[in-house]
Formats: sequence, C-alpha cells, structure tokens
Amino acid sequence: MSGDLNDQHALVTGAGQGIGEAIARQLLARGARVTVLGRRAEPLRRLVDEFPGQCRMELADVAQESEVKTAFAQAVHAQGAVNILVNNAGQAQSAPFMKMDTALWQRMLAVNLTGSMLCMQQVLPAMAAAGYGRIVNVASTAGLAGYAYVAAYCAAKHGVVGLTRSLALEFATKGVTVNAVCPGYTETEIVRESIARVVEKTGRSPEQAMAEFVKSNPQGRLVQPQEVADAVLWLCGPGAGAVTGQAIAVAGGEVM
Repeated sequence: MSGDLNDQHALVTGAGQGIGEAIARQLLARGARVTVLGRRAEPLRRLVDEFPGQCRMELADVAQESEVKTAFAQAVHAQGAVNILVNNAGQAQSAPFMKMDTALWQRMLAVNLTGSMLCMQQVLPAMAAAGYGRIVNVASTAGLAGYAYVAAYCAAKHGVVGLTRSLALEFATKGVTVNAVCPGYTETEIVRESIARVVEKTGRSPEQAMAEFVKSNPQGRLVQPQEVADAVLWLCGPGAGAVTGQAIAVAGGEVM
C-alpha cells in the first residue's frame, strides 16, 4: 500500500468495530500513526496488538468533555499533533416521537453531535496554526433525509452536517478541510442489533427484517464498512485539498 500518510497522526473515534475499525485499518495501511479512541478497551487493543508501535489507544466517552480533553492531550503527547481527525463515534436508538423521552433525545445529541464538536475543538487550533488538517465526520443519510421513528438520531446527524459546513467555511483559509461522509444502512453491529429488534417486536423473520433495511438502497444491499472507509480515506489524503464542506452519501444511490 502507498505510504502517503507516513508523516500523519490520525485519531479515529469509535474505532473498535464496524466503520470505525475499517477506517483505522485503512489509515494504518497507508502509513499513518493512528490513535484509536473508544469506551471499551478490548476491541481497541486488538488493533494496537496487530500494529505495534504504529497504533495506540485512548479510552474516553466522546460525550464527556473532561474525558475528551484528557484523551486528546495524551494522544498528542505520545504521537504528536493530530493532523487527521475522523469523528466516527455514534449511537442510534429508535422510538416513536410521542414516546421519546428527553433522556433519549439528549443521549442522541450528546454522542452524535456534541461529541463531534468536543473532538474538533481539541484539534482545530493546532491544525490552523500548522496550516494543514483533515477532519471527516461520519454522519449518515439520516443527516440528509428524514426517517420515521428515529427523530432524535436524525436531528443529531442533521446537526453534524450543519456543523461540518459551518466549520468548513470558518477554516477554509487555514488549510483545514472539514467534510462529512453519510453512509446508508451499513453492515455493522448497529444494523444487526436493529434487525434483531425488528424480529423481536414484529415476529418477522430475519430475512424479512433485512429486506426492510435494504429496500431503500437502489442497489438492494447493505453498504460495507470498507466502502465507507474508502471514501473517508480519500478525504483524508493530500489529493482532497479542494474538497471541503461536503456531505458525501455512501448509500448506493439512495440520496441524490
């Protein structure tokens, strides 16, 4: 693999599984020093053990400001200033709007939106001072369209897209790009858990539940984590310097 990211320190949140793990692996394969951040040590440790000396882990809940500050400070001390930030940590929870309580609402905003804001605040000053930086926020097609029964998640992901566009303009003259990648339904643990809940609540078969998830994708399938990682990797690279403020759907044509 090309080593065009050899001199870069990348930090990926929510890197223990699914899309985040695929992104971390892509960045590592391209030569970046990678800090993987998450709440659970075990899945992160697998990457650290597989890429000794190139990959480190930090434990933090991105919704907790003090934990974010400590984790980023330790990452910078160990591997240098963060040149690439991928905000992938997120959580999805469904409920009919009139049965949604404020705790669910606040949780979706805290993890999906506030967490991205807190992480970007940690890296943007140094990126601007250096005249270079790449930030990619993993949003969702839920940040570009509406879906029933996930109002809080949709609101949070729309917020991520809006925040992305705002910061892209604010830092456009600083050599820092800020973009969002918006996957459709992707074959991850979150989607597998969602399918299991549909089966449990409706009595449908797993195949029938899966059909509900893929019918919105014109390609008739789930997106693969590697496909999302490929889009993120391009935005992190040196050739995407003129691309900023974009919300790129990786969804098989679901969102135009």
